[in-house]
Amino acid sequence: MVYKYSVIGLAVGSVLMTMPVMAEVSSDANIERINVTGRSFNDYKVGTASGAMRADIDLMDTPQSVNVIPYFVTDEQLATNLAEVLVNDSSVTAGTTRWNRQVFSIRGFELSSGNGYLINGHQQWSHYIQPIETLQQVEVLKGPSSMLYGQSGPGGLVNMVTKKPTYDSMLNIGLDTDGYGSTRGQIDAGGSLNDAQSIRYRGVLVKQDTQYWREYSTTEENQQRDRWLGYLNMEFDLTDDVLLSVKYDHTQDKAGIDAGGWLDAQGNVIGSNKTVWDAPWAFTDNTISNLGADLTWYISDKWKVKGGYNDQQFNRQRFDSAPQRTTDPFTNGYNIKPFDRYDDWQHKTAYIDFTGEFNFAAIQHQLLIGANYLDYFYQRQIVRGTPQTVMPGQPLIQPDIDYHLGTKSTASEYQYYGFYLQDLMTLSEQWKLLAGVRYDEQKKDGLGQNSYAVSPKFGIIYSPMENGNIYVNYSKSFTPQGAVSNQFDVNDKLDLKPEYGVQYEVGTKWELFNDSLLLTAAVFDITLENITVSETLPTPIASFTDITTQGGEQQHRGFEVGAQGQLSDNWFMTSSMMYLNAKYQTGDEREGKTPVDAPELSANIWTRYEMTEGLAINFGAIYVGERFANTDNSISKDGYVRFDIGAAYTMDIMGKDVSVRANVRNLFDTDYIEGGQYNMVTIGQDRNFSVAVETKF
Repeated sequence: MVYKYSVIGLAVGSVLMTMPVMAEVSSDANIERINVTGRSFNDYKVGTASGAMRADIDLMDTPQSVNVIPYFVTDEQLATNLAEVLVNDSSVTAGTTRWNRQVFSIRGFELSSGNGYLINGHQQWSHYIQPIETLQQVEVLKGPSSMLYGQSGPGGLVNMVTKKPTYDSMLNIGLDTDGYGSTRGQIDAGGSLNDAQSIRYRGVLVKQDTQYWREYSTTEENQQRDRWLGYLNMEFDLTDDVLLSVKYDHTQDKAGIDAGGWLDAQGNVIGSNKTVWDAPWAFTDNTISNLGADLTWYISDKWKVKGGYNDQQFNRQRFDSAPQRTTDPFTNGYNIKPFDRYDDWQHKTAYIDFTGEFNFAAIQHQLLIGANYLDYFYQRQIVRGTPQTVMPGQPLIQPDIDYHLGTKSTASEYQYYGFYLQDLMTLSEQWKLLAGVRYDEQKKDGLGQNSYAVSPKFGIIYSPMENGNIYVNYSKSFTPQGAVSNQFDVNDKLDLKPEYGVQYEVGTKWELFNDSLLLTAAVFDITLENITVSETLPTPIASFTDITTQGGEQQHRGFEVGAQGQLSDNWFMTSSMMYLNAKYQTGDEREGKTPVDAPELSANIWTRYEMTEGLAINFGAIYVGERFANTDNSISKDGYVRFDIGAAYTMDIMGKDVSVRANVRNLFDTDYIEGGQYNMVTIGQDRNFSVAVETKF
């Protein structure tokens, strides 16, 4: 059955919206105490974001478009991965999920695994499905953020904020399952370990077994995933003014490979929506650990120093069948090129921030002076097997290959560091000025491939009324590009300049209904400069057949609106909408084309209505417009609307809160494609029922 919807109606509906805060703050001496409560049916609106300004500054004082997605909303949605969290922001669009990872774009620019994701402000290597059970909120920082975080893309960043230790004892035990037989068990515990409450902890343990809905072409077996996660965060009040936080998490995640579906020239899925072209013996096995510490010294009520370090170890075995797309796999079969590969990534990050407030020349200043550092290492081993031809429905022999027999590649290493200065100045009750600048340097492989960059940021906030403001900002990003590596290129070995992203943004933010509803809107213009252009020479010059230059541009213009909060005593909602016009200006075959997975219009809405004190119902809708599936824009993916519903009932059993939740995702069983290129598209899941039970002690 085909359903038709009014795009304009959906856009208007998405201008209504919501979200919440999840901690109560109290203080003892100069230590900030955060008491994380259990689930509250009144928490949709979040007031601060720690990532946008590298401090917990009110969103109304942040001259930048920022969306904060709290745990309470995604818990209602029974989200199990980061993709199911980020659907709550229409500026974020999904890409491929190939190799048991997730790719996203913000405002049409794809996020890099190396610098597009932060955890508590630390850059993470995010080449895997990020666990969300440890998160208190997810912050989508839109536009260039290099001034505070160094090399990053022009679209923005995703900052994941982890759960904090609690003063009071808590224990939540949850179990959820779905219509395919997937299960996930969770334990979330916290509290103090001594009477003085100077030592506190928060621990999370997760075991998940996922049965996917898609089936292998050769066996009709379903893809599966086995994951477990351990997380521990300890806080120590070393003195009344010094706080030490130590965090460790470990993820073991093994899953069958589903590189995605294939599209023909008309944009239709080749074969069935359920067909997995990868071999049933193909898998990825990820082992990720993070060990870090943060030390905060409250020098006075207005000044503090905070430093942190994180060591991320990421090891992956990928036993891959590497199926090769063909438009008619059922007649002549399709080819696979198997290999066994081991990847070793190491990310070591550190930072130190000095922040304070003071008055000078009748101006109030909120000052940030800081520096951060990244040490990156990567090495791999790989052994390739003999290519095979596969016929759907016929057995497929697993090759006898072992990555241990391969030769280790030359290690890829680089280090970069940056120094930054930011000042938020309150000029009067109505005017605020933000100014900041950063200097960065990257050293790579000891080969002289060094990159330098200066990243400024400016913002002005005008508040015509106490509950609203209008702001403008200018910000810049940079991404190092390395050197040309092609012996047949005229410019082989040439060091390329970094790509620079420049954004101009004008926005407004308003708090209505006694500050219970936050409305936002922004118009943005982002230009990515120094894009690398590689072309074939019309006439070869000696042995050179190619030429690589820089100077291309990519321009993304659009606007966003959003809302999060409480509309009435019983009605809560979060929603957003984005219009985007994205084009290449490169002078090559991409000229005038639109990047992959950059829809012109997208929108979302999620609501909760409380029928009684213990019963609540939910409704959600996601709209994503038509997107291109290849660079030359000859293949496209249709736009779609997906509807979700849910209900939750909380009861008291023997003095304990017990919650039961049931959700139906993709209520009308709509066929749709989430994202990805034509040879690895992620096909949207059909209608699925989920149920969860949670007990709080």
